[in-house]
Parts: sequence; structure tokens; C-alpha cells
Amino acid sequence: MTTTTTANSTRTSYLFRDGVVALVTASVATVSVAAAGHAAGVSLDVDGGPIPVLGFGTLTALFSFVGLVLAAVLGRTVRHARRAFVRTTVVLTALSLVPDLLVAASPATRALLMLTHLVAAAIVIPAVARRLPA
Repeated sequence: MTTTTTANSTRTSYLFRDGVVALVTASVATVSVAAAGHAAGVSLDVDGGPIPVLGFGTLTALFSFVGLVLAAVLGRTVRHARRAFVRTTVVLTALSLVPDLLVAASPATRALLMLTHLVAAAIVIPAVARRLPA
């Protein structure tokens, strides 16, 4: 019992360590993508108001943390946690694109918003998934 508890504790600590690194990396990446898009002339105005560039990083960190908590729960409760996590997060990523298609914004802004979602997912999902039991 102690060996199992220690193994689970170690696995969880590696999960959170790698998850936080991925969260920070994804946040920096989405801010960079948004800043580059804005510098290239893509408007960050959605529904008549601008999205602050740092807001991309904040929301990326928030939802990446939610994904990390999801991974921890799945890692303790589901037999094939890695598969369940990847499938769930890919579906959630796809669903996260829907509001970007519906907002009152230019096509370029919509594309930039969707790109930031995909960049964050491409960084966070693999980093977290590799720490989950197959």
C-alpha cells in the first residue's frame, strides 16, 4: 500500500511539475502569437472591445490549470488515463473554437483567436499526457 501511495504521489508531483511548465510555456506562446498578430495588423477587437494581449496568457493559464486538474483526477480514477485525457482535451479544444467562429470580429481576428487555442493545446496536451498512465 505504501509503495502504491508513494508511486501515485511521485507521479502526481511530476504531472504538476510538467503541467506548470507547459502552462507557463503555453501562456507565453499565446501572448507571443497575439502580439505578433496584432503587430502584423490583426485587430484584437471582439464584440466592439479590444482583448488585451496579456489576457491571452491569463486565459491560457486558467484553462491549462483546469486541464491539469482534469488530468490529476483522471490519473487517479480512470484505467487508461492518458487516452481519456487526450480524447477529452481534443474534444474540448475543438469546442473552444466554436465561440471564436461566432464572435463579432473580423475573419483575421477569428483566425488569430483559434490559432492561440491550437497553440496552447499543442503545448499543454502532450506535456501533461505523457505523465499519465497509459
